[in-house]
Parts: sequence; structure tokens; C-alpha cells
Amino acid sequence: MTALTALTAPTDGWPPLSAGERSVAIEVLVHGPLSRAELARRLDLSAGSLTRLTKPLLESGLLVEVPDAGSLAEVRQGRPSQPLDVVAESRAFLGFKITDDMVHCVVTTLRGEVVARLDRPLATHEPAQVADLVGEMTAELTAAHPAVAGIGIGVGGRVENRSVVADSVFLDWYDVPLAALVEERTGLRVVVENDVTALVEAESWFGAGRGLDRFAVLTMGAGLGYGLVSGGRRVQSGEDGLGRGRHWIVNPNGPLTPDGERGSAVSLLAIPSIRYQIRAATGHDLTYDEILARAAAGEPMAARVVDEAARALGTLVAQIANFAMPQKILLAGEGVGLVEAAGGAVEESILANRHPLADPVNLEVKVSGFHDWARGAAVLAIQVLVLGAADR
Repeated sequence: MTALTALTAPTDGWPPLSAGERSVAIEVLVHGPLSRAELARRLDLSAGSLTRLTKPLLESGLLVEVPDAGSLAEVRQGRPSQPLDVVAESRAFLGFKITDDMVHCVVTTLRGEVVARLDRPLATHEPAQVADLVGEMTAELTAAHPAVAGIGIGVGGRVENRSVVADSVFLDWYDVPLAALVEERTGLRVVVENDVTALVEAESWFGAGRGLDRFAVLTMGAGLGYGLVSGGRRVQSGEDGLGRGRHWIVNPNGPLTPDGERGSAVSLLAIPSIRYQIRAATGHDLTYDEILARAAAGEPMAARVVDEAARALGTLVAQIANFAMPQKILLAGEGVGLVEAAGGAVEESILANRHPLADPVNLEVKVSGFHDWARGAAVLAIQVLVLGAADR
């Protein structure tokens, strides 16, 4: 632990940011490099106020001036012409996604760019042993990436104070102080959060939602996740981490499965529910990909289940568009293969549940794996540990 403790130095070198400094840092981090004139325009700041806010950021090394031809207008007005930017490679962050049977990790730059990956099987859910494994993976990765400044961990479940896993049915955890356990083993500061929350933040800053005022994320996998960005900020809710979709009824006549109400989004769309329907009807325990392939080949039972799921997805996407009115909806997670297998049914259902004159739904499908979830956790660590932007 002693050898790793020194790795906290990079973030310790950055003093706490004021609200104004944080706004400047975030704008440059997400959209940079930016000239001072452009930065002042974006944040509605005077030249003097911008100079006051950027001075400590430059002194701490969080922002740097980068070479540029410059703006003649800026030169004539006597202000420095070099754009401001961050040195993305100056700091590294670890992002972990803990699933039922694996721990997935990525190393990212300060801008959330993935530069390394590492996966390890998870043989137990005992919290101390999971933390041991995270510590071992951290030691392996920091040997190759010594500028690691912090750790983010995403889990499926409810998280309190970005440190304690209050409830995770996937891991059978209740009130597990995961951040403290990992900090003890690594000497690094740790942020723990619900995995969907972390993914929404990452996509809002550096992904599909970058620059959008209203943006929604729907995830499909072992369960369903949903997040909404409004006014450029993630909408926080007391329901975060409770599990979405058990009571979102999209087809009252739909199937009843062990994990959701009859016809709920979970019963129709979650991967375990789709597999359960096929197993109950045929006695065959097929993988999700096998079910999609059989549906594409015209196998009647698989085709029926997949078509019903696709129409449920279209209904759900349409309702998100109807009520939240986002500029874009991102569909992500391990279950998005449904769209490729039955995209026509999804589209038909979207149109059937929208006003004929409504704008087309801007739906982006991201074929993602667990490393995307891990990247989300790393981005959240950047937000909290570097920028102090815990509440955006």
C-alpha cells in the first residue's frame, strides 16, 4: 500500500476549484482547446473575469496554453492568443465495472480516452475478496501507467454517498463500504456509483450526448437502465440504482417473468427475461445471441419472442421521446443486438406510438460492452476527484 500511496499526488496537486473555476475547467476539458475569446463567449464572462479564473488553473497545471496561429483580433486587443487546453495524457484514471462473474477495468486519460484494458474472473462476491482483486488489478495497471490519479467503480445497484453500495441484487451486497475497502488496498481515492449513472455522465461529457441540452440513455442487458440529461445536466432522482422497468408496463398482455410485472419492460426486454421465455416454452437454455440468430432464421418461437421484445422497445423509445423530448436517445448495453435482429419492428412500434407530425426520433444505437461501463466509472472519477463536480 505504501508504494501506491504516492500515486495520489497528481490530484492532491490541484487545489479545490471554485464554482467559476470549475465551469472554465469543464468547458475546456469537454470542448477544448478553446481560445480565451471563445471561452469567455461560451461562459458569458468578461476578459478580466476569465483571466482571474484561469490564472489558478494554469498555475496548478490543470490547464495549459497550446500553440496556435492565434486570432488577430485577440492580438490587437492585447490578450494572449494561445488557446487553453488540458494535457489529457498527464493523468490517468482507472474505471472498474463489477459484474456477477467478472471485473472489467480500463485505463483512461483525463478526457476519458481508453488506453488500456484488463479483465479478471470473479470467483466470489465476498466484498473483501472483491476489493483484493480490484487492488491486484490496480497494482498491475499502475506499474505500466504510473500517473494514475484515482479510481471509479460502477456497480449495478443503489449507491450512497458515492462510496457505499447500499443494495445490489446482482452481487447480493447490502451496505458494503466499497470505496473504503479499495482505498485501503490501493492508496488511491475511489468513487463508487451506479453503473448507469456513470455511463450517462460519460456519454454526456465525451460521447453521444456531448453538447446536447436534452439527452436520454436507455440501457439493455441484465436489467434496464435509464438516465436523462436536461439543461446539460444529468437529472438526479431518488430512484437511481433501484432498478428500472419492473413497473414500466409497455404491453399489458405481455409475458409474466420472475423479475417483473406482466408486460413490463423488464419482462419483455431484459436478457434474462428473454432467455426465460424461451426456456419455459421449449425447455432449451439458449444464449441471447442464439435466440436472436434463431429468430433471424425464422424459428417460430424465437421469432415471436424477439418480435414482441422489439415492439416493446419501440413503445418504450416512443414514450421517452413523447415525454422527455430529448434531442437524442442513446440505446446502449449488451442487449442492443435486438435492434439489428428486429429493427423493422422497433421502427414500426416507434411510429405507431408517436404523433404522425412529430419529429423523427434521433435514436443512436451503441454496440457496447462492459469496458464502456468501466469507462463511465473512470469519467465519473475525473468529474469528482479532479473537478469536484459531484453534482454537475
